[in-house]
Amino acid sequence: MIVVGVDGSMVARAAVEWAVNDALRMGESLRIVHAVDRSPYQIGRFPNAAVPDALLREGHRILREALALAHERQPEVEVTTWDIEGAPAEVLREQAKGAAEIVLGSRGLGGFAGALLGSVSTHVAGHVGCPVVVVRGDHRPVRGEVVVGVDDSPGCEPALAYAFGQAGLRGAVLRVVHAWQLPVHAYAPGVPYEMDEVRGAQQQIVRDRVGMFTGGYPQVTVVEDVRPALPVEALTDASAGADLLVVGSHGHGTVSAMLLGSVSRGVLHHTRCPVAVVRA
Repeated sequence: MIVVGVDGSMVARAAVEWAVNDALRMGESLRIVHAVDRSPYQIGRFPNAAVPDALLREGHRILREALALAHERQPEVEVTTWDIEGAPAEVLREQAKGAAEIVLGSRGLGGFAGALLGSVSTHVAGHVGCPVVVVRGDHRPVRGEVVVGVDDSPGCEPALAYAFGQAGLRGAVLRVVHAWQLPVHAYAPGVPYEMDEVRGAQQQIVRDRVGMFTGGYPQVTVVEDVRPALPVEALTDASAGADLLVVGSHGHGTVSAMLLGSVSRGVLHHTRCPVAVVRA
C-alpha cells in the first residue's frame, strides 16, 4: 500500500499523480489521506464550533477531488480515502505502519503544509521506516534516469536497494553518485597524497555497493558517477536529468546525515525532481 497526503494544493495533486503511477508500477493499492487538526480552533474562551465542521466538509471535498484524479490517471489501481482527525505528523506516522512508501507534496495549503521542507516532513521522515517521497508541483518530461547517492557506510544500502527497484520498474538508467573530498590535513605542506590511488579507492566504494544489487537487476543499466565535489552540488547537478533522486537517511561518509542534516535540506531545497528519502 502507498499512502499519499493531500490538502487541496496543486503540489498535493502532483503527489497524487506520482503516487498512483507508482502504485501501478509496484502493484500496490493507494490510500489518500487528509489530516484534519481541529485543536487550534478549540482553544480559547469562546471556541467557534462552526469552524471545525467547515474543516471536515472541506476535507471531504479535497478527498473527493483527489480520488477522481487518481481514478482518471490510473483507473485500475485500487484507491481508498481516509479523513483523519489529528496533527498531520502524527497521522502520517501512524499511516506509515505497513506502507510501502509515503508521498507528500513539497509545499501545501493545509494539514500537510510545508512538507517535506518543514516540521511535518522532518518529523515524518525521521520516524517512519518506509521511504518518504517529496514531489514538487511542476510537471517535467520523463528523463529515463534514477539518481541515488551513496557513501562508504552500510547505511546507504536501503536507499540503493530502493533505487534499483525504482529503476527496474521504470525501465530507467540508474546513476549512482558518490561525492568525495580530501580530508583537510591533505592540504598541509609535506603530506603526500597520490590522487590516482584516492580516485581508485573512491571508485571501488561504488563498485562494492553496486555489486551487491546488480545480480538481482540484470536489466538495469548502471552509471557509476564518482566525482570530487560537495554532496549537495553533486546530487543536485545529477538530478537535473533525473525522474527521481534517492537519498539515505543516515550515513557516516560523504553523504552522511542525508535526512535531517544540511545535505538533505540542501538537496530538498535545490532539486527540482521528486526526492525519495529512505531510512537506514
